[in-house]
Amino acid sequence: MAETTNPQDAIAHGRILIGKSEKYEYLTLKMGNRHGLVAGATGTGKTVTLQLLAEGFSQAGTSVFAADIKGDLSGLAMPGESKPAWVNRARDIGISYVPDRFPVVFWDLFGEEGHPIRATISDMGPLLLASMLDLNDVQEGVLNIAFRLADEQGLLLLDLKDLRALLQHIGENAAQFRQYGNIAPATIGAIQRQLLVLENQGATQFFGEPALDIHDFIQTDKDGRGRINILSADKLMRSPRLYATFLLWLLSDLFEQMPEIGDPDHPKLVFFFDEAHLLFDRAPKTLLTAIEQVVRLIRSKGVGVYFVTQNPIDIPDNVLGQLGNRVQHALRAFTPRDQKAVKVAASTFRQNPKLNTETVITQLGVGEALVSMLDEKAMPEMVARTLIAPPAARVGPVTPQERGELIQTSPLRGKYDTAIDRESAFERLQQRVGDRQEGTQTSETTEGRQDPWGRTTQPPPASNGWLGGLGQIVGGLFSRAPGSKALSPAEIALRSAVQSAARSAGTQIAHVIVRNIFGNISK
Repeated sequence: MAETTNPQDAIAHGRILIGKSEKYEYLTLKMGNRHGLVAGATGTGKTVTLQLLAEGFSQAGTSVFAADIKGDLSGLAMPGESKPAWVNRARDIGISYVPDRFPVVFWDLFGEEGHPIRATISDMGPLLLASMLDLNDVQEGVLNIAFRLADEQGLLLLDLKDLRALLQHIGENAAQFRQYGNIAPATIGAIQRQLLVLENQGATQFFGEPALDIHDFIQTDKDGRGRINILSADKLMRSPRLYATFLLWLLSDLFEQMPEIGDPDHPKLVFFFDEAHLLFDRAPKTLLTAIEQVVRLIRSKGVGVYFVTQNPIDIPDNVLGQLGNRVQHALRAFTPRDQKAVKVAASTFRQNPKLNTETVITQLGVGEALVSMLDEKAMPEMVARTLIAPPAARVGPVTPQERGELIQTSPLRGKYDTAIDRESAFERLQQRVGDRQEGTQTSETTEGRQDPWGRTTQPPPASNGWLGGLGQIVGGLFSRAPGSKALSPAEIALRSAVQSAARSAGTQIAHVIVRNIFGNISK
């Protein structure tokens, strides 16, 4: 295919202009769902490359989701500025710099910098939730029991208070659920403590309704450009486990809901996972397997996944091997780990006989990268040292006023902004407790109690408390049935001693004393 120096013409020919080496480098849109990697040390230009790719996919009608760690990606909503650096770089590449802006929707798990994103506890599922809570195998097993019981008893698990109430119910009635295995109070307590940690990280706002409709991510504007969904993640990054699990849940939800479409002319949606190492740090083997399977299979749904990270070694080999489109910015070989990362990065490219890849990686300047994309036959091209093209939109954050105006004019304004709290497990379990208490009180009031001689007695006054009631019951054991002789002085003294023991020792010890003394008196 002939080269073109106009980014718009490149889109029309099914390609995104990446930059120029000895020739122009492109990403083939038909290969956009074969996933990719953008790597490099801090300050080498990864964010600019990410923005350039997002612009190209949007122009092609592909929707984009990107986590904005530093706030810089928000500038996609505003036209670029003809700064000398961008104009000069465009001239060096041989293209014209034309400012542009793109359809952006802002999202925020905390609802502060964009539309809230919510998911229900049921949507998250026990595997991802256990990972988010950092549970061990035993605790994860109890969590699975909780989800099983919720399904069997028709209890909706929507938010954290629903899960708390269900765990408390299981702990208080553990004997009823022994068919599922032993449920230790300590295990329930450990899970509850981890839920508290999650709440302190702000997860209360994430779990609930209205839950995200994933199809709201896959929309185009009136000009046919793909919507760019930007997640405000600067605050979210303080809770890395919540961030990582949320992104994986989002990917899993897409996989479940989107139909199989094979290899379309351009992807339906492209994900950019910044700080990708957080997805894999301390992840259990089951979770790593799930990530690998989703990444491998989701391309047939028309979804591309692009990992953005500092070192390629942050990505497990089974996932790294599936990333066909690669942009590698400079790496610094200051430490043994850095040197290993350079070797790994160099070895993953299709080698260019004109280029010493391992050496060049450490010599790249800002805005330069080693680029290798898949060609139209899904074969990796030879790696090339490339000057990356400048983005058309603003490079840098929007102002708070600009963000506020964009949120107010958003096509999704009002759909997710107000939380809904409908009847779910928490309310149902509270109602059960209330019904049992009401039934017990009614029974005691109308029927009273019977002493050992069959006499009906009234419940003890509420002001006496349960110990006072125990004293009255114990005292009744030493009362004579009608027509019997009065208690002897010795028996009266024993009754007083037992009542005192009941008040001070508690139910079990008092019952033992009662049985022993009552047996002696009966002889």
